[in-house]
Amino acid sequence: MSIIAFIPVRCGSKGIPMKNIKSFCGQPLVYWVLKAAEGVEEIDKIVVSTDCTEIEIEVNKLGINKIEIHRRSQENAVDTASTESVMLEYIDHAQLSEEDDMILIQATSPFTTSEHLRLGIEQYKNDSFDSVLSVVNNGHFLWNGKGESLNYDFKNRPRRQDFDPQYSENGAFYINKVGNILTHKNRLSGQISICIMPKHTALELDDMEDWMIGESVMRVLKSL
Repeated sequence: MSIIAFIPVRCGSKGIPMKNIKSFCGQPLVYWVLKAAEGVEEIDKIVVSTDCTEIEIEVNKLGINKIEIHRRSQENAVDTASTESVMLEYIDHAQLSEEDDMILIQATSPFTTSEHLRLGIEQYKNDSFDSVLSVVNNGHFLWNGKGESLNYDFKNRPRRQDFDPQYSENGAFYINKVGNILTHKNRLSGQISICIMPKHTALELDDMEDWMIGESVMRVLKSL
């Protein structure tokens, strides 16, 4: 039984062209999650799934251990292809055992560290859950477009410290067994556990505003 880290990185990106290998604080964006995965002893293999020769070349230049490049099909390289379809394609291609574990890691979450991944794997292995996803504490009072409060009564506004905690996906990682992914065609299934990550990890790099904020945050973190 193996743990496979699966990192999908397409060429195409509408918000930031070639963002997965664009320099982020001096390294290609994908470097940060690759380095995090490399630092986790429990991870047996790191699979970079791409449709792009430029990305393959840049990834191979990084000298990260345990890496395997998966050249995904053109069908799964278009904007409308789901991440699950790419995962299923690789599972079939590599003939993975249903008992193997897969941890989906997203390159647009560069604040993910080895320790975060290690904690998620520990929860997955030690708790009686089928899958795990990473989240951050939301801590916000939510409204919809109709002007309706969603998670609190605005007529009886609670103190923030008394606010019932709610959590948002930060998109950093998801862990599940290969057999479950094959059965449910989903990165999550069954009894699901959350792995709480720090607030700053909520930032995903989807446009240039995110990018500028993200680089500022990373510089601060690197200086600590």
